[in-house]
Amino acid sequence: MVKHKIIRFTLAALIAAMFLTSAVSAQDTGNSEVNIYFFWGDGCPHCEDEWVFLNDLTSRNLNINVVDYEVWYDKDNQKILLEFGQSLGFEPVAVPITVIGDRYWVGYTDALGAEMEAAANTLMENPDHPDIGKQLNGSSSETSPTGEAGRVINLPIFGSVDLDQQTLFISTAIIGFVDGFNPCSLWVLSVLLAITLYSGSRKKILVVGITFLLVTTIVYSLFISGVFTLLSYIGYLKWIQILIALVALVFGLVNIKDYFWYKQGVSFTISDKKKPKLYENMRSTVTDTRTMLGLIGSSAALAVGVSFVEFSCTAGFPVIWSNLVASNNVSLVTYLLLLGLYMLIYLLDELAVFGTIAVTMRASRVEEKHGRLLKLASGVIMVTLGVVMAFNPELMNKISSSLLVFLFALALTLLVLVVHRRLLPAMGIQIGDEVKKKKARKRH
Repeated sequence: MVKHKIIRFTLAALIAAMFLTSAVSAQDTGNSEVNIYFFWGDGCPHCEDEWVFLNDLTSRNLNINVVDYEVWYDKDNQKILLEFGQSLGFEPVAVPITVIGDRYWVGYTDALGAEMEAAANTLMENPDHPDIGKQLNGSSSETSPTGEAGRVINLPIFGSVDLDQQTLFISTAIIGFVDGFNPCSLWVLSVLLAITLYSGSRKKILVVGITFLLVTTIVYSLFISGVFTLLSYIGYLKWIQILIALVALVFGLVNIKDYFWYKQGVSFTISDKKKPKLYENMRSTVTDTRTMLGLIGSSAALAVGVSFVEFSCTAGFPVIWSNLVASNNVSLVTYLLLLGLYMLIYLLDELAVFGTIAVTMRASRVEEKHGRLLKLASGVIMVTLGVVMAFNPELMNKISSSLLVFLFALALTLLVLVVHRRLLPAMGIQIGDEVKKKKARKRH
């Protein structure tokens, strides 16, 4: 009896194995392999959505093979994408880009995913279907490397931090330092504290100064985060990169113009028309409040209002920095560390002004001559960064080259000063309105 059961079980197993083998054989011979060429950017949200779709698709059909190319940071993969574009007649300006057979899709939605799956299923039925990747002698079965994992350390409170992003910390420190020397914010703070000095109260100076700096820091951080979020959501678009480079060039050239012709024509400074109102608000902030809570509230309200007025003075560097960070696809922890570093260094000069006044109980204002120098330095740096971003943004991803960019901008600033204030006057050439204003002040 047991012998018969063993025989029956063996026969059933053999029949089942034959059935499974024939089914697999039928699947292998009935459908040909299809390659899906997927061009994506590391950090692109739409690319991540398509990855989910492609992983599900390949798990359901073993005859579909995904060949992926990361194109935001890999130059070789960018060249491959250009070859695909030239072959199929499209301009690769955004990701994700998907190629199946001789068709391509730009972007990803559920509807596009359905089209891709239908196209792949159709090609599987045709053993001689077109394959652009094979025609271009691209790798049709191997996935291109997307880079090695960065060196990561774990820090208390902050968590994991990628050390390979250290170049960003250097660039952040320099940009934040230059951005901090903003004549608009320095002027407002120095005037506000000078007015507060008339009260003769160091306590009032501390309350007004700390509240003003804290609120302006929060508002400015929110502004920078908004710009960063927008650029991160848009992802890599060549025209966005060019647009930001143009913004940097415009802000930079206007600031350089302000060095020669201060506040004439287009100028990203606080206009003289707005200054009387600001003076009035600052006086009322200090004199009209009797309680400490009221002083804090009025100082905070003034800080918010002034922040919006100052945006036109300082928007250039946050846009440049946000684009630089967004293009490097940093983690949330790294971004928060970078933003914190930016704001800390940005505030150094204002903290120095505040600390000096609070300790000495003496005020010194930012004058026009100081503003001109600050405008020239920030303008030259903006123009330099704009050119770099337009033609070779990868220079900012290496420590040596990024430092050279800023050193070049600093050397160029000093060269302009020497030529304008030494060489040209020696030859009897005067450019700009600074000399005329000096003579006018001497006559008065």
